Amino acid sequence: MNKRIRKAVLPVAGLGTRFLPATKAVPKEMLTIVDRPIIQYVVDEARAAGIEHIVFVTGRNKHVIEDHFDVAYELEDTLKARNKTAALELLEKHRPQPGSTSFTRQQAPLGLGHAIWCARDIIGEEPFAILLPDVIIKSQVSCLKQMVDLYERTGGNVIAVEEVPEDHTHQYGIVELAEELSANASRISSMVEKPAPGTAPSNLMITGRYILQPQIFDLLSAQDKGAGGEIQLTDSMLTLMKDQPFASLKFEGRSYDCGSKAGFLSANIAFGMDDPKLVEELVPFMRDMIESPLAAE
Repeated sequence: MNKRIRKAVLPVAGLGTRFLPATKAVPKEMLTIVDRPIIQYVVDEARAAGIEHIVFVTGRNKHVIEDHFDVAYELEDTLKARNKTAALELLEKHRPQPGSTSFTRQQAPLGLGHAIWCARDIIGEEPFAILLPDVIIKSQVSCLKQMVDLYERTGGNVIAVEEVPEDHTHQYGIVELAEELSANASRISSMVEKPAPGTAPSNLMITGRYILQPQIFDLLSAQDKGAGGEIQLTDSMLTLMKDQPFASLKFEGRSYDCGSKAGFLSANIAFGMDDPKLVEELVPFMRDMIESPLAAE
């Protein structure tokens, strides 16, 4: 029987340089999509998948993230005094249970693989999930929940993948597939990080959601620095793949790369369209912007 996925790692130590100067004092994970910070969407996805404990791998100046998931006594006392019941209930809804979050430091920018390795003692000897907070996924069923459902059938390791245009494959990590497991899942035979144009083994990019076995930590401990002088998670996954099965899942939903300005703005529009009141204002505004002579310049 497969061990249950109880814990998830969220690496949030990045500097967010693409959003400077906005991220000089505010972590990029706390930039808002409509009315929630990016990190809240990712945590909500994890909790919807049954995750019981979230490990945040942080860096300097990331204390705001910890504060966001804590009790804000002064704010809540003020809301109580003003009888703002709805606002209080909203805060309580998004607050993790006591003891269900941990924060550990990545003290040097040594890559994603190193960030995951920093969570090794908290995760222990059990399989776990990784959710990259730059990516938020809009779906009816939590993307990670879809992955957990596949993991419970197949065991091993699971990676979420998504189709990209052939001429964009050189921008992403791409998987190579072996036999099909179901309509939306296949075994992975290999993966390559940012393949040269025209050499990609498929058009399926790694989306930033993983379920991995704890043996990955030993491999990361011994992993040499790879591309960019950093410890790459992909390198250790390729080594683990020699001994353990990996499955890909073409999840139902759409991802938004909030690490890019276009992806961040697209996510705001996409999630904003879920609010009927915002739709009444957004749609005419966007139509006017598109049809305006200034938009064509």
